[in-house]
Amino acid sequence: MSQATIESILKEQRTFPPSPEFAAQASISSMDEYRQLYEKAQADPAGFWAELAEQELHWFQKWDQVLDWQPPFAKWFVNGKLNLSYNCLDRHLTTWRKNKAALIWEGEPGDSRTLTYAQLHREVCQMANVYKQLGVKKGDLVGIYMPMIPEAAIAMLACARIGAAHSVIFGGFSAEALKARLLDANAKLVVTADGGFRKDKIVPLKPAVDEALQDDGVPSVDNVLVVRRTEQKIHMEPGRDHWWHDLQAGASKDCPAEPMDSEDLLFILYTSGTTGKPKGVVHTTGGYNLYTHITCKWTFDLKDTDVYWCTADVGWITGHSYIVYGPLSNGATSLMFEGAPRPSNPGCLWDVVEKYGVTIFYTAPTAIRALIKMGEHLPNARDLSSLRILGTVGEPINPEAWMWYHRVIGGGRCPIVDTWWQTETGGFMLTPLPGATATKPGSATFPFPGIIADIVDLEGNPVADNQGGYLVIKHPWPSMMRTVYGDDERFRRTYWEHIAPQDGQSLYFAGDGARRDEDGYFWVMGRVDDVINVSGHRLGTMEVESALVSHPAVAEAAVVGRPDEVKGEDVFAFVTLEGSGDGSEALAEELKAHVVKEIGAIARPSEIRFTDAMPKTRSGKIMRRLLRNLAAGQEVAGDTSTLEDRSVLDKLRGGA
Repeated sequence: MSQATIESILKEQRTFPPSPEFAAQASISSMDEYRQLYEKAQADPAGFWAELAEQELHWFQKWDQVLDWQPPFAKWFVNGKLNLSYNCLDRHLTTWRKNKAALIWEGEPGDSRTLTYAQLHREVCQMANVYKQLGVKKGDLVGIYMPMIPEAAIAMLACARIGAAHSVIFGGFSAEALKARLLDANAKLVVTADGGFRKDKIVPLKPAVDEALQDDGVPSVDNVLVVRRTEQKIHMEPGRDHWWHDLQAGASKDCPAEPMDSEDLLFILYTSGTTGKPKGVVHTTGGYNLYTHITCKWTFDLKDTDVYWCTADVGWITGHSYIVYGPLSNGATSLMFEGAPRPSNPGCLWDVVEKYGVTIFYTAPTAIRALIKMGEHLPNARDLSSLRILGTVGEPINPEAWMWYHRVIGGGRCPIVDTWWQTETGGFMLTPLPGATATKPGSATFPFPGIIADIVDLEGNPVADNQGGYLVIKHPWPSMMRTVYGDDERFRRTYWEHIAPQDGQSLYFAGDGARRDEDGYFWVMGRVDDVINVSGHRLGTMEVESALVSHPAVAEAAVVGRPDEVKGEDVFAFVTLEGSGDGSEALAEELKAHVVKEIGAIARPSEIRFTDAMPKTRSGKIMRRLLRNLAAGQEVAGDTSTLEDRSVLDKLRGGA
């Protein structure tokens, strides 16, 4: 990383301590308290997690051993018995929370539904009995391919209740991608819907299931369970396909939770690779339950009065950990939303905040940048005074977007918890604790208590302050992935062999670069494959994007490297402008000069291409590998099944 780059990042010196009023009511209310927790966990990790497991969860049988660590394979709470569905539902039924809202759901057309803990428990038990009726047993796997409706969470919790694993497959995946995941996981049952609503359109789902299963394409699947959502006409295969509501109506409301071993398979979640066989991330029961519970509780400072809203889809790990399992294990009220900002109502997110008095709002930086482009008048027209905590997830957030989020959505009063974690980690690894941590825009701040993180070089040696390196975790944690499904060697090779062991300790590395400043704050710079090597100087694409977005004309930027015979790579930028502004050669030159001023001449883009929109997945992530193909003049390669709007790609290709 060049010195000019480092100097530009170091310009971000703004700090935002929690207000005394917020800290006074927070469960973790000072940095002294955070440090005590962190040091306690570092001194005795097993004792730290064991104490929390006893305090925070219900166990049918206590464990014999807290941690069995045979690098890179971990077992937590060995021989302990518990049930995640029980911890999310049953234990709340003996308290006043029985009649508290567990799930609030808002559908895109404006329909809504609220399920109390008692009602959710009843529906989960019914669906667990439907699974049994369809031949699903403990140890089987259920594929879930659903829109954002309550039945998606019910389907997951019903699996956990009877000891069946689930694999939730994002509703934006194609039939081929769905088939590959169902095959790899050996799914016995598929739960789906006729379709869902998104951006004023019906998104069909059942036809993709039919295509994936045609000609016995997934021979392990015996039955398909279909939720009626959009009322569109679909094919129902006799003997195989069943309407959810028909089977639910006749199902018993009594289904005791199955005691599960702590290391029993809970779910497989497939990461969407560019090519090749999908990679099934394996999570098990006990450690995942504890870690999602405690990270949700402390990071969001959960109160019984909170209405908590994570805008993710349940098809991603964020939806698993922080829509369903983490909040419900804590007895919180979790809001699910089917829709997204759309032509008929670009301010719909703020309508939902106002309607339900949302107190905690957790979304992605890409969504925030899109909201910035829509204009401040939309949130300003709604009452957002109920909000008390804001959060970000999915990728590093550039400081200017952080400041807009803080000022416009949070009214300058809401702490922002900028969380870094991954599908593989199961829960937050770096995060502020809102009553304790003074935040810096763009920094995920410090490791969660119990997480021993470092920034090292390829030999495993710690790098100096403000020097870029590889972000690693040095000690196992309860919710870590256990393996790649069916491929232990791929697990070892992918996550544990990039960085040399340090003091004999295996280091977990999943691909992100970072730096740590002189105050100990961690700054995640993005994937190491999102680093451009210009004449031997390493530039993080995130840094160049942040420089571009800091210009008042720019709403969003995506930066990629383009092969160059002389320099190795040069900087190629795709830029979306604020409002209805048009790109021009003069503005392109102005933006290039702005990047030079912000970072240095080494970061000057060789080309800037203006675009109305970026190619994004339905979850809002920019598909940068497609932009790399376009910048290099190559054919777009790899899986594009999650691309939300294919016309964006066609327009960009036309401008090449």
